[in-house]
Amino acid sequence: MSMSSPALRFPPALLLKAQGGGTRGIRAAIFDVDGVLTDGRLFIGETGEVFKGFSVLDGHGLKLIGQMGITPIVITGRDSPAVRRRVADLGLPHAVYGASDKLAAATPLLQQLGIRWPEVAAIGDDWPDLPLLVRAGFACAPANAHEEVKAVVHHVTTARGGEGAAREFCDLLLMASGRYVDVLHGLMVTLDGR
Repeated sequence: MSMSSPALRFPPALLLKAQGGGTRGIRAAIFDVDGVLTDGRLFIGETGEVFKGFSVLDGHGLKLIGQMGITPIVITGRDSPAVRRRVADLGLPHAVYGASDKLAAATPLLQQLGIRWPEVAAIGDDWPDLPLLVRAGFACAPANAHEEVKAVVHHVTTARGGEGAAREFCDLLLMASGRYVDVLHGLMVTLDGR
């Protein structure tokens, strides 16, 4: 297998757009949870506990972009132990839970990190995500997002929320930043010991 030519490909125009509008490129990526990191379904037990399913592909993508200098940020309208556990397991230091106004939640966090909106990529699936998506330098939605969201983003993933959409978004950001092949090659060398 040749590492100079990865199997995954995106159109050149999309890769250019995914570089963001800032001179420093994309420096942060904002992720919604329900409908992006999960399939949007909630399973509620008889005592009220909420269960959600997360994709390990998505989780690895969030870890990879963090290691490559793109800060992953989770901003979700709901708060639950399941989401807090997943964010903690991934080691993500930047998360806002129960945000009824996602723009109000994102703005001070981005200011604290010294990141401007053209340097932000965002992925969301429903109306509460729109204020972030229309400001971000690069905006994405999963295949099963609401039509109004799909209408304003730069890219709609082939994968659905909770089924690899966030990973596709992460891979796209890594490829646009020119880091994808190096990361893939580095993992191949590590995995086979060569």
